[in-house]
Amino acid sequence: MPLETVFSFASFIAIFGWILLVVVPNDPRARLLTGIIIPLTLSIIYLVFIFLHFGNAPGGFGSLAEVRTLFGKDELLLAGWVHYLAFDLFIGAWESRDSHRLQIPRLVMVPCYVMTFMLGPIGLLFYFAIRTAKTRSLSLSPRPVRRSLGEGGSLGEGGEAA
Repeated sequence: MPLETVFSFASFIAIFGWILLVVVPNDPRARLLTGIIIPLTLSIIYLVFIFLHFGNAPGGFGSLAEVRTLFGKDELLLAGWVHYLAFDLFIGAWESRDSHRLQIPRLVMVPCYVMTFMLGPIGLLFYFAIRTAKTRSLSLSPRPVRRSLGEGGSLGEGGEAA
């Protein structure tokens, strides 16, 4: 299959996922697609390209020059692109679920989605800034977990000292 076809397919399904996050973020089918099916589909594409082309590729990850050489091979450049698409959408889907749970307004989330799609880590920073302002915490736990150690130094079920 031509690389441009794979590029177009991967880009299309990722964009479709991002549209779902913006338009119907809480629909169960959209959540399944954006949080599982599309990222796993992209991951399979990535796996195939890495399996077929990574072992015999020049370059590596030891220096910037090696990474440049590695991505000089179109198949691995495409794999890198698909890697970005998969992870960025997966993070966007998490942002969507988490923001819904925290009751962060959808309109506030749209810029986060755009930034996460276009500039991954910057969108994640935006989301964490909004999330932290809302929760006044960097914790990812739904609620703070307080645990104390008993004399034996172990915790029982539910976090109580044993």
